[in-house]
Amino acid sequence: MGNSFGRLFRISTWGESHGGGVGVVVDGCPPRVPLSEVPIQFELDRRRPGQSRLTTPRNESDQVEILSGVDKESGVTLGTPIAMLVRNKDQRSQDYKGGMTQAYRPSHADATYDAKYGVRAVAGGGRSSARETIGRVAGGAVAREVLRLYAGVEVVGYVSKVQDVGMPDDFDVDAVTIDDVEASMVRCPHPESAERMIARIDEIRRKGNSIGGVVTCVAQNVPAGLGSPVFDKLEAELAKACMSLPASKGFEVGSGFDGTLLAGKDHNDEFYVDADGRTRTRSNRSGGIQGGISNGETIVVRVAFKPTSTIGQLQATVTRDGEEVELRGKGRHDPCVLPRAAPMVESMVALTLMDALMQQKAQCELLDFEADGGFNPLGSKPVHDLGVVPASA
Repeated sequence: MGNSFGRLFRISTWGESHGGGVGVVVDGCPPRVPLSEVPIQFELDRRRPGQSRLTTPRNESDQVEILSGVDKESGVTLGTPIAMLVRNKDQRSQDYKGGMTQAYRPSHADATYDAKYGVRAVAGGGRSSARETIGRVAGGAVAREVLRLYAGVEVVGYVSKVQDVGMPDDFDVDAVTIDDVEASMVRCPHPESAERMIARIDEIRRKGNSIGGVVTCVAQNVPAGLGSPVFDKLEAELAKACMSLPASKGFEVGSGFDGTLLAGKDHNDEFYVDADGRTRTRSNRSGGIQGGISNGETIVVRVAFKPTSTIGQLQATVTRDGEEVELRGKGRHDPCVLPRAAPMVESMVALTLMDALMQQKAQCELLDFEADGGFNPLGSKPVHDLGVVPASA
């Protein structure tokens, strides 16, 4: 039914935009991982509405409640399902009464949901609302804690383009930090580009219109060997994860479509051996993935998001009864989804990497061959073991 994601590290999200609340069940999290509401709340605060004039003015604190799966005394995960809840407190269902009850919003999921289920949650769009992503971000926050603990993995997303206003092509993706991203209300780490993006969004917002763009996400310190050949390539799993986000319309990894403009000699990432004896690549046009498997370099993906469907301008549409009418969108909606989409993309990337890591440990590292001279040409190793808390705790 499409409400769960992942195999060994698995999340199931639930709830509607204007229901009592939304949440997630995280299954497969290893035991004895230090976890509290703090890192989860940090990520939810980055995703929540009402952050600035560039986002929807819906006023939600999005306070998370951990209902299960974490021992309150020791502050570590139990290895059992982690259930988290965020209550809806500022829903205004009356905004959707009238024309929006029967008329389909152009390019929205209204019509397709009706075609599939024969019924839909008109208020807020139900499961098609970006509010569903609260569960993804909460689950992604758990994944991020384990990835940091295991190998120091850091996942950072940022807005790299708003419509045709983009960052410089020579921007160093390996140098970007979460502090750089959070310093801007549009979540662009390049100050000059950020100001131009904000001006463009303001221009569109004042006209009652919306605008789209691109989120770039980088994952650093990812161990080599994650992902599988053929159907379960790491970039294929990342593409599914990111393309499952609301309003996403395009996906690239590494050089993406621009790579088609290069010849093989110019596109190939040549190998060398670094000072630590590890095989590395001099460039990273592969985006950290080769043959569907991570190579230990920084993973770089880009996700394109369309303009928000619900806008304050008249548009031609059709009612549920087949009558052609005009509709002006009501309710509170983002003029641009990108500032809040950055932490959503980060979460889906983290969830994918965490699931791939657990699959790697289950299949290829079940038997320890290191004592027999096991060989890893890319030389990536975890910086920590998960067993940081005594089993007796």
